[in-house]
Amino acid sequence: MYTNGYIFRYAAIMVIIAAAVLSTAAMLLKPYQEKNVAIEKMGGILASAKIDGIETENTIEMFNKYVVEEMVVDQDGNVVESFKDGAKETAKAFNLNMKTELYKRSKGENYELPIYIIEKDGVKTYVFPLRGTGLWGPIWGNMALADDFKTVRGVTFDHKGETPGLGAEITTEAFKAQFEGKTIFDDKGKFTSIKVVKGGVRTLAADQQIHGVDAISGGTITSHGVDDMLKNVLESYLPYIKKEK
Repeated sequence: MYTNGYIFRYAAIMVIIAAAVLSTAAMLLKPYQEKNVAIEKMGGILASAKIDGIETENTIEMFNKYVVEEMVVDQDGNVVESFKDGAKETAKAFNLNMKTELYKRSKGENYELPIYIIEKDGVKTYVFPLRGTGLWGPIWGNMALADDFKTVRGVTFDHKGETPGLGAEITTEAFKAQFEGKTIFDDKGKFTSIKVVKGGVRTLAADQQIHGVDAISGGTITSHGVDDMLKNVLESYLPYIKKEK
């Protein structure tokens, strides 16, 4: 019969071995996990600009083909870094932490944000990354604007833990398709953002419907989160946009 001391020593040794195995596995898998995260991020940027044919195997190649410039802009709209040549995933813009930079903005501190310029068939699209908060955690995405810096070409959204069938519907094509052709400025040049409207855009005045989309039925808090994200983050980019318009 094994003594209590033997059992405790055996258990301790097994715990140490298991911890070592798990730690080693995590270290070995980390580069692959980081690559997958980067590929997913690239895919979202390209998809918002309506680049077709994106597959996991060719995402990096497509990203480097269609992204002609990555910029970092400061809170005053000044371009502090422009990256055009080389592997685009190594640029400062691609590796900026949106959560950290937007937190700085909320505290009134200097901040920097990324912008991606995508060119296809001679037409440029400007992609602005987004980040906000949903019901159960962070939500994020991208908004692609035409070179008038007003008209939405496309969007992508994702989330960490929104409710399936409710808030998680922000990832569906039906929700995202509503944004195409909408505008973030009115005819007088006033910033309007894109409102996510409970009850539907039909409740807005006729001249305001171009600045709104239908909220998700049953996903009120997530819809508010998207609405706030769009307004807050796009406002952060206004200094740059106004310089370019």
